[in-house]
Amino acid sequence: MVKQLHVIVVGAGLGGLTATLALQRAGVRVSVYEQAAALGEAGAGVTITPNGVHVLNHLLGADVVGRVARTPAAGAIKHYRTGAILVETNRGNRMQEQYGAAYCQAHRADLHGALADAVRAMDPGCIHPGCSFGALTENGDGITATFRNGVSATGDLLIGCDGIRSAVRRALWGDEQVSFTGYIAWRGLVPMDRLDPGVIVPDSASFAGPARTFARYKVRGGTLVNYAAFSKRDEWAEESWSVHSEIAELQREFSDFAPEVQAIIAATPPERCFKWGLFDREPLGQWTRGRATLLGDAAHPMTPFLAQGAVMAIEDGMVLARALEAAADWREGLARYEAARRERGTFVMRESHVNARRMYSRDPDNYGSSSHKTAESLGLYAYNPLTVPV
Repeated sequence: MVKQLHVIVVGAGLGGLTATLALQRAGVRVSVYEQAAALGEAGAGVTITPNGVHVLNHLLGADVVGRVARTPAAGAIKHYRTGAILVETNRGNRMQEQYGAAYCQAHRADLHGALADAVRAMDPGCIHPGCSFGALTENGDGITATFRNGVSATGDLLIGCDGIRSAVRRALWGDEQVSFTGYIAWRGLVPMDRLDPGVIVPDSASFAGPARTFARYKVRGGTLVNYAAFSKRDEWAEESWSVHSEIAELQREFSDFAPEVQAIIAATPPERCFKWGLFDREPLGQWTRGRATLLGDAAHPMTPFLAQGAVMAIEDGMVLARALEAAADWREGLARYEAARRERGTFVMRESHVNARRMYSRDPDNYGSSSHKTAESLGLYAYNPLTVPV
């Protein structure tokens, strides 16, 4: 039955493209509508833990994943001021041996491009850019999405994959209350040739400071250093993650951090430094209404404090395709999908908030392995979207 479906996907991010590719592999016709005028060089670094790499290896092939992502040779939590190693987080071959998949870090655009290429190889005309979602209507025969450029599309199902400020979620469930978490973030990309190689040792590191964190790792074959920096702030007005930040502002915020952090910030090209505020939304009690459901941040918008946002969207996409393929009809398929995913998505969403409180109340001078909580220690890496019951 699944092969007879036509699925409309709203949003061509990592989750939307994963769902599209997985559905295409199941024989489903998919039409993807993306608000951006073109798919291209957007975002910065992204961490994909073993629970997500299972899916990427399956859909793209391990050779492609190995080309667009890299496994850090070593990692550490460092003291914010001295740079001394507090906890080693070396993963390397252990992830593959323990979970059957690697721990990877990539430039989001490289991974996104690989997924888009694979989707287009299955159906060259299935991605429609420049289509900002406007509304949906449903009847007994199907569901229709209309877009602000006048385009409309009708299919059997609609999947809202349009991110943390999802217009599809709003169309299904109405406006929601959004509150500032008290955290702001910066991101930046620094060409490796602007840095002394000795500064970036080990490959991946996070600096634990009082109410602040600075994390960095290599992407794009080691030619770029991606960083994300977080700090507490009393108020913030803008949720956008593409507000340019002055380098001097970041330098002031982290002026007491180790010299290697100072060197990375100072080497940042001005056009590659951005800042954004982190906002809270309550978990949804239901993702599916009629022929429409949600996926990724549209379903479970989460803060980045477990580095699982992209991975949860990738998991969703694979499980959705498997659930529809296993079901007798689309109603059963959507029910199976939500039953398999909503509890996990909500759990990770809540635990990310808990981890934020833990991270920003820690004492760097008395930090050790017992203080270090991660997605792995919560058991998240052991999940395999290819085999979990649906």
